[in-house]
Amino acid sequence: MIKLKRIFLAAMVAFAPVAANAAVSASATAPTETATPAVSDPAATAVTAPAFEHARPVAGVGQPVSGGVDFQPQVTANGEYAKWLNNAVLLPIITVISLFVLGLMLWIMVRYRAAANPEPSKTTHNTFIEIVWTLVPVLILAGVSVPSIDLLARQYAPPPADAVTIKVTGYQWYWGYEYPDHAIPEMVSRMSDRATAEANGEPFQLAVDNRMVVPVGQTVKLIVRGSDVIHSFAVPALWVKMDAVPGRLNEVTFRAEQEGVYYGQCSELCGVDHGYMPIAVEVVSAARFAQWVASKGGTMPGSAVVATPDTPAPVAAAAAAR
Repeated sequence: MIKLKRIFLAAMVAFAPVAANAAVSASATAPTETATPAVSDPAATAVTAPAFEHARPVAGVGQPVSGGVDFQPQVTANGEYAKWLNNAVLLPIITVISLFVLGLMLWIMVRYRAAANPEPSKTTHNTFIEIVWTLVPVLILAGVSVPSIDLLARQYAPPPADAVTIKVTGYQWYWGYEYPDHAIPEMVSRMSDRATAEANGEPFQLAVDNRMVVPVGQTVKLIVRGSDVIHSFAVPALWVKMDAVPGRLNEVTFRAEQEGVYYGQCSELCGVDHGYMPIAVEVVSAARFAQWVASKGGTMPGSAVVATPDTPAPVAAAAAAR
């Protein structure tokens, strides 16, 4: 009996520290209301970017018209100047020269026909005529060169510092647009199907799922390249046409002075679906451009990071602080 008591007391002494340690650990790990801070719901703190509603095109503006023979209505200063050069300078000169040559040929055929001129003249040289037909074309070309070189200088003038930069990449057979200054990654622009185009009031085979959006009255600098083969980015109403060549960066600028939707197409034969690479450029006000940038999760240069539905406000604030 005495031995059993001793064994029982020894066991109690041995297990007492283990029980005490277990109690301490349990109390240390027990949850309390103040131990864990409350985590806010990201969906509740996110700032929703405003939705952007694209404009509908205007019939006959920024797109081809049935039976059209002239340039599309131009909405850039360079386009207006080029249209004036063509319609007011080149076409009249071409018309006058063509009518003069036609009249001269008809007169020669009648005046020097065999019946009216049985003994043809053997004259081989005429100094005055040779001077005239040499000097007059030179003067015409010299006169045309002045506005032509001026137009080239305007088209390739360096863009201002506040120009909107867009990287344009041609793929087989769609376009990619990236806005590096606005933190908008490349978005793909493909041709819309007929049902979607008609529902949006757009011309089929010119409507796209993602338009290039630019602000009105501000210079836009396009850096154009090709990813696979040679393409050509062309929008007639904006007087823009630049080849997209793999391994080369080509630059072209434009400044739209009127809001609207302007269509173009790839203008370089680039494969089986070359005819299905439309371009749609939407020119909007500065306020609507900022709204569109926010809807794409981007930021205006010099502004804070805008939170989107996928970006909680605290994360946006931290990114802005960086």
